[in-house]
Amino acid sequence: MTPSPRISLVIATYNGASRIEATLQSLLSQELESGLWEAVVVNNNSADDTAGVVEAFIVAHPEVQIVLAEEKNQGLSYARNRGIEVSRGEIIAIIDDDEIASPRLLADYLRFFDTHPGVVAAGGRIVPLYESGRPEWMCGLTERPIAGTLDLGERECVFPEGKYFGGGNMAIRRSAIERYGAFDPALGRRGTLLLGGEEKDLYMRLHAAGEQIYYLPTASIQHVIPDAKLTRDYFERVCFRIGQSERVRTQNARCYGRRWVAEVVKWVATLVLGVLHIVSLHPSRAKYLWIMRRQISRGLAAQLPK
Repeated sequence: MTPSPRISLVIATYNGASRIEATLQSLLSQELESGLWEAVVVNNNSADDTAGVVEAFIVAHPEVQIVLAEEKNQGLSYARNRGIEVSRGEIIAIIDDDEIASPRLLADYLRFFDTHPGVVAAGGRIVPLYESGRPEWMCGLTERPIAGTLDLGERECVFPEGKYFGGGNMAIRRSAIERYGAFDPALGRRGTLLLGGEEKDLYMRLHAAGEQIYYLPTASIQHVIPDAKLTRDYFERVCFRIGQSERVRTQNARCYGRRWVAEVVKWVATLVLGVLHIVSLHPSRAKYLWIMRRQISRGLAAQLPK
């Protein structure tokens, strides 16, 4: 009988046949002893051969514990929650199907939680990996909607105010999920609908309860960014959906009015930063910064599609 792993890695995937194998390959280099971890891949109604790719990988690599699960309710939050249900570890780590895990990812998460019993959740560094290089129009602020970047430096620390872990690289105790709930299915990607906010919602619930949440830089991943995600059309759509996701999250948390106050402050900062980019001869960065703010504001004012 296979012993229960101590840490489970949940990977939700939708039409991920062309990218999931690279993610799974990166798990073969994990420095943590194979009996201490498992990976649960959740296929969320993929129309391609995602299931076949994962099944073939499982057969080819019996030395690691990988489980394929299915979730018929469309949505990233549904899929992640399904993975949490299927998983067996006391610690649950989460990454996406377009990422490359560092060899120390699972070992460092497990080591950290073992040595910090009062911490309920942690998030690691997310580093973008561009297929054709980082575009000139992109600055740190406009990179985050596309790449979900997270880098708070080289030292472990409590997440500072205004920062939170990314759903593409986080870990949480199962006991915390049992106490505070998992991901809200009203938030997060739904097939090709570019919603988000599910990880921020979970973080805010933990934070509001006074729980300790840490940044762990050595537990890092690389997020592969294809050229298709660097078009203006994609950027406008994802920023608009960020605004809609914020509307849902803040209405549920009864702080929608305060979120609009914050949006006004963000507009002032955006205008100032835009002018600075123009002065420094980077007008395209100013342009996309203003596009981002405009689209988020439009989404914040728009009703979520049924």
